[in-house]
Amino acid sequence: MAALFTAAPAAANAKYAGIVVDAKTGEVLYEDSADSPRYPASLTKMMTLYLVFEAMESGKISKNSRVPVSRNAAAEPPTKLGVPAGQSITLEQAIYALVTRSANDISTAVAEFLGGSEAKFAAMMTRKAHQLGMSSTTFKNAHGLPNSAQKTTARDMARLGIALREHFPQYYDYFSTRSFTYSGRRISSHNNLLGNVKGVDGIKTGYIRASGFNLVSSVATGGKSIVAVVMGGRTARSRDAHMADLIRRTLPKASTGSDRMLIAKGGPAGRMVASTLPKKAPIPDVRPEPAAPVVVGYAEENAPVAAAAAALSKAVAEKDEQEEIDPLPTASTAVKGWVIQVASMPSEQDARRLLAETSQEVPSVLADATPFTEVFEMKGRTYYRARFGGFAGKSAAWSACESLKKKNVACYAVQN
Repeated sequence: MAALFTAAPAAANAKYAGIVVDAKTGEVLYEDSADSPRYPASLTKMMTLYLVFEAMESGKISKNSRVPVSRNAAAEPPTKLGVPAGQSITLEQAIYALVTRSANDISTAVAEFLGGSEAKFAAMMTRKAHQLGMSSTTFKNAHGLPNSAQKTTARDMARLGIALREHFPQYYDYFSTRSFTYSGRRISSHNNLLGNVKGVDGIKTGYIRASGFNLVSSVATGGKSIVAVVMGGRTARSRDAHMADLIRRTLPKASTGSDRMLIAKGGPAGRMVASTLPKKAPIPDVRPEPAAPVVVGYAEENAPVAAAAAALSKAVAEKDEQEEIDPLPTASTAVKGWVIQVASMPSEQDARRLLAETSQEVPSVLADATPFTEVFEMKGRTYYRARFGGFAGKSAAWSACESLKKKNVACYAVQN
């Protein structure tokens, strides 16, 4: 049996970074690559919400304020709430949309509402980050969609998580929202740990291809409190399992003392109220390493993950693993004629995500192709083929596949 938590060099997953901080004392209980630059993805929305809560606390806006949705906001790619341009929603609806759906259209609408433009709001976000002591963080947008200049670190995200808890206790419960209803639709949170891991009360998930799967978790139970950050997971499930294991291993080490204010609201260089979040902490001998995704048809199925993650994996198995960047919409029925297959996956969501990533990686080759999935059974298990169709014939499909292979994308052409 392959173990999920094995010693591995940093090169095994260059996107990985993690940190766990005692939210009462600021002591670092675990860290690995915590100061290495990473893409925040939708963890960005934590800062978007920080500025929302700050404006609410000052009385500039209220939860009933109307947030207009511009044409620019409505055009943002998924995940989105889908409010048509020219309409508006209440600020509280916007908060719920950011916390649960991680809606990119609403992030931009909020940015324009509070900052006048998304660029101005991003500058406000960066200034606030630096005031809080997040010296390695730069924001260029309010949602976390790809931007090479938008960077942060696991340590900075832990600092922001603690700041949200400390500075806005009256609003922090929004992060524990597991679902809300908008326009007759029930919208569930992407945060699978809510309700599945004891003490978890938020905060935020995130994913873009460049970052991998990110998660900031807040835990409060048994008089102890921690904030944990995992960045660069290879799948949502392995990220969640890794986070659950970090919580299990570090929570017993956390303090049961009285709460202390750790993060100053502002001031020069984000002055710390206490000497906390040090730059150095012992790096553990064993790093929990996220498991690679299953790709059936090109390799054997992954061995089962370690028992330490089995309970959480079972708990979330029935939940949608949809993340902040929705996969490309796919054809509802199989496409006939010559097609290209890039992989088979254990879930339709995984297959759709791979199609989206492949389309983004080689848009010139697949600009006119139609992505779709096909279900099949093998050895009593259900799998989903990830395929592209719409080619004029065999030659066109073969030529496209050869172009993909030159981009290191495995594929083969077949007549459907």
